[in-house]
Amino acid sequence: MIPVGGLEQKLALGRPLRVKLGLDPTAADVTLGWAVVLRKLRQFQDAGHVPVLIVGDFTARVGDPSGKSETRPRLTKDEVDGYAEHLLAQFGKILDMERVELRRNSEWLEPMGMEDILKLTASYTVARMLEREDFAKRYRENRPISMMEFMYPLLQAYDSVAVQADIELGGTDQLFNLLVGRDLQRDWGQDPQIALTMPLLEGLDGVQKMSQSLGNYVGITEPANEIFGKLMSIPDSLIGRYLLLCTATEHADVDLVESGLASGSLHPGEQKRALARSVVDIYWGAGAGAAAEEHFNLVHREREVPDDVEEKSVPAVLVDNGRVWVPKLLVALGMAASNAEARRLIEQEGVRLGGHPVTPAQDEVALDDLRGKVLQVGRRKFVKLT
Repeated sequence: MIPVGGLEQKLALGRPLRVKLGLDPTAADVTLGWAVVLRKLRQFQDAGHVPVLIVGDFTARVGDPSGKSETRPRLTKDEVDGYAEHLLAQFGKILDMERVELRRNSEWLEPMGMEDILKLTASYTVARMLEREDFAKRYRENRPISMMEFMYPLLQAYDSVAVQADIELGGTDQLFNLLVGRDLQRDWGQDPQIALTMPLLEGLDGVQKMSQSLGNYVGITEPANEIFGKLMSIPDSLIGRYLLLCTATEHADVDLVESGLASGSLHPGEQKRALARSVVDIYWGAGAGAAAEEHFNLVHREREVPDDVEEKSVPAVLVDNGRVWVPKLLVALGMAASNAEARRLIEQEGVRLGGHPVTPAQDEVALDDLRGKVLQVGRRKFVKLT
């Protein structure tokens, strides 16, 4: 938290604080990684403060350079609006949306004229921008840094001016942006916000931060069985961290779990099950975690296909001369995010049809050979083809 003791000073104002969280809609799902900071916003909301949730529909088109080693591709307005629509339907899993001040930063950023932009750029120097670790690294390595990327921290920081934030929440990778917000608020005659950062959650690979682009994520609106199965795959070393950041488990209890795992008195598999049950219950209701565990046991321990497999028809548009290319079928059924991912799953023997692995040499199948069979991806996704 910056500055130290700043929160106490804000609370001493004796009024509900305006707690800002900005999220750029650059992907379709709210992940457990995003949920870390959203859950913190909910804590402020429950304490009687005003959650100001900003959908960065304008800044998403600029692109956040935080932690990037290359200039990221720009998203179109239609792409951003589509992602925003998906995300807005998910925030209610964590926040009481009837008590949220929901804003889009296109409200104040799109109408800006050249004079407004020049005033904004005059508030910060290139030298200050190059204090950012990612910018400094790219500058040392002669990697391109666009002027548009320099604009992102300023635009994001201006959000704090526009909504008169008392506190801004963000991940630790957002600290520079949050501090720019404090500087701009001073320039605009406002009392600077408190910068409160939350830890970044490692993804399922246990190495890189949870990211939809990396595929190492858990979405909070994914089916309960999917969430449970994914959490069972995390490295043992992350059990305590996921308990702390993804559930309401107290610090002292997390310490007990970690010490028990270290001494061998607690079994990692059982602790993962408890973690997975807790997370599923949070997003799907009490008892959903136990039901997902039963499904997991059926599929993984008994190696059986579940009884309640969803039935889906093969889209006619995929049929070419009576045959269907399986990678495209996986994408169309929502079992893979792209043709490339589908091919990779097949190469890794992660796709089964009627109980038999689909191989790269047999990834084009006659339509008649698909109907009535169960298509399986990994150990958690099943579809019966009709």
